[in-house]
Amino acid sequence: MKNMGDMDLEYAKTLSSGAIKSMSQLSVPATPSNYSVWFHYMLGIPPGLRKTIDILLGNKRKFDASINHELYVAFVDTQSGVLLAGDAPQKLNGIIDAAKHFLANAISDTKTQMATLEQVSARVEGNSDPSPIIQTLMSELEKANRRASALEANFVETSNQLEKVQCSLAEAEKRSNTDALTGLANRRALDDFLRTSLIQAMETGEPLSAFMIDIDHFKKFNDTHGHLVGDQVLRLVAKVLQDSIRDGDLAARYGGEELTAVLPGADLATSKAVAERVCRRISDARLTRRASGQEIGSVTVSIGIAQFRLAESADALIERCDRGLYQAKSAGRNRVVTEIEIEDESAA
Repeated sequence: MKNMGDMDLEYAKTLSSGAIKSMSQLSVPATPSNYSVWFHYMLGIPPGLRKTIDILLGNKRKFDASINHELYVAFVDTQSGVLLAGDAPQKLNGIIDAAKHFLANAISDTKTQMATLEQVSARVEGNSDPSPIIQTLMSELEKANRRASALEANFVETSNQLEKVQCSLAEAEKRSNTDALTGLANRRALDDFLRTSLIQAMETGEPLSAFMIDIDHFKKFNDTHGHLVGDQVLRLVAKVLQDSIRDGDLAARYGGEELTAVLPGADLATSKAVAERVCRRISDARLTRRASGQEIGSVTVSIGIAQFRLAESADALIERCDRGLYQAKSAGRNRVVTEIEIEDESAA
């Protein structure tokens, strides 16, 4: 298979015609990003893109704006990675310039020493007294030894500086994906995780479930006890949620008092068991004011659960979670409702 670098003009024209034809047949808007997706699909690179689109086609999935965007970001937009944060570029340039300057000096010193040794070599043949030559050689070897030690020290220092920059970038990346109040993943990280998880579920056939949590009567709680206590409640719910899921799952703040969890590899029954555990632990907890230690009662949550259906969008999955959440609220709150229970009620 040809790659992008050695593609000839006629082959590119064939791929382009096929991409445009497919887009037209499927009513995919002719935007640059959409064209790029379908051009890569015709090219067959990356293989995951072709497999994902074939699954969508097999399930007669409509290529709406959400699906088109997810395909582009997941498979084509290689420039969407996280940029260096803050002053990291300046720090890196400074480290590189210092290393270049040090190496340039070391190279210059080495060339000078090589010239000196050449001169010493020329003196060996016609000099009967070796003492000055030996002294010169010992001096040059000492210089070489000092230079080697300096190079090693500079390498260690440069490595330490680069490690610090790498750590600061990792921290910046973590902060950019974390909700400051709850410590959970934020909406950006949730969208990325969902996109990857949906594609993986389609490729492997493994189940994927998600549930949405809403704190019951949260506005009334805020109005009665104040926003600081409201923040305390959010952090409590977030901690219970985080402690209740597996390492490979994701807990995130969806917005406001709504939290969500995405559970790759978990079916509806497994997800329901986790959600019920979260619901029970939260209702059993007792809140107290941090300043006075005064008990201010308990809090409950309502949860809606849905399992991913082959070739559906992330929005469709979340929408079914929302429907279950709404049903839990309507049924009296402090409970878990799955999408099956909603469907059963609508069929009754």
